[in-house]
Amino acid sequence: MALYVYAITGKDHPHRLDGLTGVGSDPSPVRTVTAGPLCAVVSDISEEVRPKRRDLQAHQEVLQSLMADAVILPLQFGYFASDDQAVQQALEDNAESYTANLARLDGCAEYHVRATQADEDELLRQILRDSPEAAALNEQIRAGAPDPQLPLALGELIAREVRERQDALAAGLVQALIPYGREHASHPPSSPDFLNLSLLVAQDRVEDLLAAQAGLARQIEGGVDFRLTGPLPPYSFVQ
Repeated sequence: MALYVYAITGKDHPHRLDGLTGVGSDPSPVRTVTAGPLCAVVSDISEEVRPKRRDLQAHQEVLQSLMADAVILPLQFGYFASDDQAVQQALEDNAESYTANLARLDGCAEYHVRATQADEDELLRQILRDSPEAAALNEQIRAGAPDPQLPLALGELIAREVRERQDALAAGLVQALIPYGREHASHPPSSPDFLNLSLLVAQDRVEDLLAAQAGLARQIEGGVDFRLTGPLPPYSFVQ
């Protein structure tokens, strides 16, 4: 029977899996497959599993349960193996890499930092207040100037100002927050976000990170939604 694989752990992980069921329409209990110093956390499946809400949630619940006890290497949703032997072979073939990753991630979790322009009108008001060129174009348009190029010019100017301000803010936030992580990874933001940062944070730095993020959120102007989520499985830092 095929297997769905959730994570890789050390053999000594507590693996408190009682009551956890896996993905699929007829979910099986979650169990382990062991090879040497490593284990894979798996469940049996008899069908193709797609990223439906219930299955995504089941995947995440298994990882969160495992994370609560010890370090894990989380796998992204949708990792399958043909049988126990295939899993054991993969653990044996990659034992050195997996063991090194577990040691590197021990005591850490991933935190996501995102920023969104929640109030576009406030940012527009700032630009019109700070940019004489934008203010002059806006006044000409409001006064009824007939030139059809004026709205286009104002739109291009504002778009450029938005990009520059958001890029500068994102860069400043990254530089302020990366000292709290052992490692960091910047991801291309998806609209409407203009910042998408992952931090690998040791447990003893979490409170410092939360305080820093809260302080930065109070300082940011212009209707920006600045948010931190975690602890999360360290997907971004599995090598």
